[in-house]
Amino acid sequence: MATKDIYLGRQPILDREQRIVAYELLFRAGHTSGAMISDDMQATASVIHHAFSEMGVQSVLGTQRGFINVSADMLLSDLVELLPATQIVLELLETIRVDDAVIERCRALRQMGFTLALDDFVFDERYRPLLELVDIVKIDILQHSREALPSMVNRLRGWPVKLLAEKVDSAEQAAYCLSLGFELFQGYYFARPLVLSAKRADPSQLALIQLLGLVLRDADTPQIEQVFKQHPNLTYNLMRLVNSVASGVHRGIASVSQAILVLGRKQLQRWLQLLLFTLQGGSTYPSPLLLMAATRGKMIELLAAKQQRDAEYCDEAFMAGILSLIESLIDKPLAEIVKELNLGERLAAALLRREGEMGVLLQLVESVEHPCPDDTHALLAQTGALSLSDVTSAEIDAMSWANQVAEAAS
Repeated sequence: MATKDIYLGRQPILDREQRIVAYELLFRAGHTSGAMISDDMQATASVIHHAFSEMGVQSVLGTQRGFINVSADMLLSDLVELLPATQIVLELLETIRVDDAVIERCRALRQMGFTLALDDFVFDERYRPLLELVDIVKIDILQHSREALPSMVNRLRGWPVKLLAEKVDSAEQAAYCLSLGFELFQGYYFARPLVLSAKRADPSQLALIQLLGLVLRDADTPQIEQVFKQHPNLTYNLMRLVNSVASGVHRGIASVSQAILVLGRKQLQRWLQLLLFTLQGGSTYPSPLLLMAATRGKMIELLAAKQQRDAEYCDEAFMAGILSLIESLIDKPLAEIVKELNLGERLAAALLRREGEMGVLLQLVESVEHPCPDDTHALLAQTGALSLSDVTSAEIDAMSWANQVAEAAS
């Protein structure tokens, strides 16, 4: 399979405080529906090759750990030992037949410092020997009824394992799994505004919306500074972000007026958008929404640039990516936010209806966040000039940039 036909998915894994503590690296074949993995070893080898050879592990994972699926053949091969034991979790596929060789290999890998996980766990006596060796047990909550989950959790209490709930796609599911004692969570519930529990906008977030509106209207600098003076925490957070992330500025920025002068309005506008995602009440960093918003915004900007769009279009594309998640933060309809910011028709159509060429780009970026390669290819066809390798390159560059932003906000 050609390199250009293989790409990676990266799904966050959160702890009980909604902090990202790891990512699962997902193999995807470019021209198939779903993963369509006929050879587990080839699939895992592709993930390893892309993540650690071509893309660079720091770009893909940042400082977090990475979960990688391993089949029996991969588990028993020498290739596994080339991975960094302190950063990689070996996720044993449910297709592995548990025998003496597998048990001994798991014991040896643990002694080398590897963390082991069981994937898609369903209680079966054959897994008992592995439960003595693994550190994490992953349970697909869609495979078990709500009534059956408590007994599953109770049975696993006899082993010193962490429980990871996967396919958690609503706040209600997350709350239930929390009550049962799950320690890790995988899914997109934190980014689904329609199912999140009641949100109350932080006054600082409302002030940021006001500031964005002022910047977009090219208001005078004193007007912008006045809003910052009313919210000192915004000034602090903006200075921290701008000074910490590589942005082409060669000297420290010490005030809002300096930020406006040195950065220019477009860069200030960008940091204001990102700042929205650093102000989640009670949130611990790295914030899942900040990482998703930063990745989405940067990726769509890079794809627009690949289409040879002008600077204004690329700036709008970045804003489309960022604001596409704003409803997850603020309890206000997106249409109201769009009106309040007085956004142009092109950007408004992309955000509200996913219409126009920018709307297609936004849908394309969203499709990469979920395992739906058919959608990705259909949307690529609509863009005309973009290829799957363009998407992969933009995704990796965006991941790396988002990791820098998250570290600056932590």
